[in-house]
Amino acid sequence: MTDTSQTDPADAELIDVGEMDVTAFNEYAMQQGWSDGMPLYVPTEDKVAKFVAVCRGDNRPFLPVSPRSVVPTLQSLAANAVMAGCRPEYFPVVTAALHAVLNPDYNLHGTLATTHSCAPMLVVHGPMRHTLKINCGSNCFGQGWQANATIGRALGLILLNVGGAKPGEMDRSTQGSPAKYTFCFGENEEESPWEPYHVRRGFNANDSVVTAMAGEAPHNINDHGSTTGDDILTTMAGTISQVGANTIYGKGPYFVVIGPEHAQTLKRDGYTIESMQAALHERSKVHVSRVSKGNQESYASSSRPRQGDYYYIGPTPQDIHILVAGGPGKHSAFIPSFGGTTVSSVRIAPPA
Repeated sequence: MTDTSQTDPADAELIDVGEMDVTAFNEYAMQQGWSDGMPLYVPTEDKVAKFVAVCRGDNRPFLPVSPRSVVPTLQSLAANAVMAGCRPEYFPVVTAALHAVLNPDYNLHGTLATTHSCAPMLVVHGPMRHTLKINCGSNCFGQGWQANATIGRALGLILLNVGGAKPGEMDRSTQGSPAKYTFCFGENEEESPWEPYHVRRGFNANDSVVTAMAGEAPHNINDHGSTTGDDILTTMAGTISQVGANTIYGKGPYFVVIGPEHAQTLKRDGYTIESMQAALHERSKVHVSRVSKGNQESYASSSRPRQGDYYYIGPTPQDIHILVAGGPGKHSAFIPSFGGTTVSSVRIAPPA
């Protein structure tokens, strides 16, 4: 078995656990602090080798993983992906996702040490969504899809076991979130009336890409009554206009994930990505009367001045990231970020 908590950047440690069955291994893993609380697969040497072989040829070096600042081996990452229940062909998405959160501007250490409830939100774009059967449609945030569930979970286990982000120790989240178990979905490019998100980020349409942001769990935007794009944006802006989400600090990005039915109405009424960003940025601003006196004083002392009588959600319209995902039904979603972070997109290397 390959040790998931290796601290030597040169080699992953091999531990002989004899004829330990799955139940015994899970008890052992829980004692070692390797578990996220759900059952794990045994990371045998043979399984780990199969995962590593899939990433042969991707020579991009990994930066140290916070908070331990350990430079991981591919074997240690593969061991966590095996434990998470990934298939070998998912592993290039996992390694690309790790590269994304290791972007210095992502601020991995801050997002793990914060008391906020953020978790790594992963969105997959491009052809690999179909090859790996990543859910981009109905219930894309939910259960039932092995790729979505295990890719996000693998990254969480890596941050736990390689990075050392143990709940209550280095992971200081006050309440946490179910998104900390796994938070991975695909962009519904086929039902989007706009250019795919990764193309707008500068990648080629035939590239497979993973995007990461330290985000809260999705906030539902329910609008079954609106029949115009303008009305739908009013509902979206009202949902985004929150005094309790970290976006009120105005220091970070956020996502608006539009359901296909809402997207078709918005497109019909002439809305572009840019015009939606501008409308949401302006309409979601928070009037000072909705902010407590204590918070007003706190914002003033932390370079968060209001503009007139309003606080804007996010620094600029361009910090609103919009894409389409989900299936039938008049719902969309708002995903606030931690704030002190960035949106990081990384090309997924083709499997060997």
